[in-house]
Amino acid sequence: MSVLVNKDSKIIVQGFTGSEGTFHAGQMIEYGTNIVGGVTPGKGGQEHLGKPVFNTVDEAVQKAEADTSIIFVPPAFAADAIMESAEAGIKVIICITEGIPTADMVKVKSYIDAKEDCTLVGPNCPGVITPDEAKVGIMPGFIFKKGKVGIVSKSGTLTYEAADQVVKQGFGVTTAIGIGGDPIIGTTTKEAVELLMNDEETEAIVMIGEIGGQLEAEAARWIKADGNRKPVVGFIAGQTAPAGRTMGHAGAIVGGADDTAQAKMKILAENGIHVVESPAKIGEMVAKVLS
Repeated sequence: MSVLVNKDSKIIVQGFTGSEGTFHAGQMIEYGTNIVGGVTPGKGGQEHLGKPVFNTVDEAVQKAEADTSIIFVPPAFAADAIMESAEAGIKVIICITEGIPTADMVKVKSYIDAKEDCTLVGPNCPGVITPDEAKVGIMPGFIFKKGKVGIVSKSGTLTYEAADQVVKQGFGVTTAIGIGGDPIIGTTTKEAVELLMNDEETEAIVMIGEIGGQLEAEAARWIKADGNRKPVVGFIAGQTAPAGRTMGHAGAIVGGADDTAQAKMKILAENGIHVVESPAKIGEMVAKVLS
């Protein structure tokens, strides 16, 4: 099995004909992802990269039976693009766009939460990949090989690093989810971990967090309450970050004592998670917990 995306997902690209959408859609198609078309208002009826272009998401759902969307729309228009997808009945929305105004995301979060059967991943994320089935994002697909370790990460580059280490240890990946590093995102760390906990093929989980917020602590407490069913390897980035300064991601800012990397690592360890102090140790720890 897999979570969120697989070979049967019918994926559209919002912002299809723009430079970013064109480049990454081409990469996804080359990977073998089932792209059924794209959306660029005013360009409906055209063909791009050998796929149909639609004026609206609703049209893509009606004509191509799209159920998944990836968004490469400029920040000022991205919130509307997310809500358009949700309104049209798209089940999984993956938003790559960085820099969406926080006020816009407050509205989006409320709108998505009111939809029973709609999952938003991102924004400001690298996407989701189920190796050998679907790459719905901007990650380098060649790093990911099919296996039995799920990955949840706030960081794009650390997602790739963890996948590379897991693969080199001989295990491979079921699904990797980059949740994004903005202050307001769709799928939380806990929700992504829960998806992988309930996936039959996932035998261990790598959870990568960073300073700022309480997402990792919430996930850790849920994992313990759930009975630590599967081993989880944890890493928190930003151990040398000074308080009060944003580091890399808009959401990565130490606002209180519990927001520091050290405090988070302590909470993870107290809840049965196998914490590593360096990202270079992720693969070794996965091998240890699965041996």
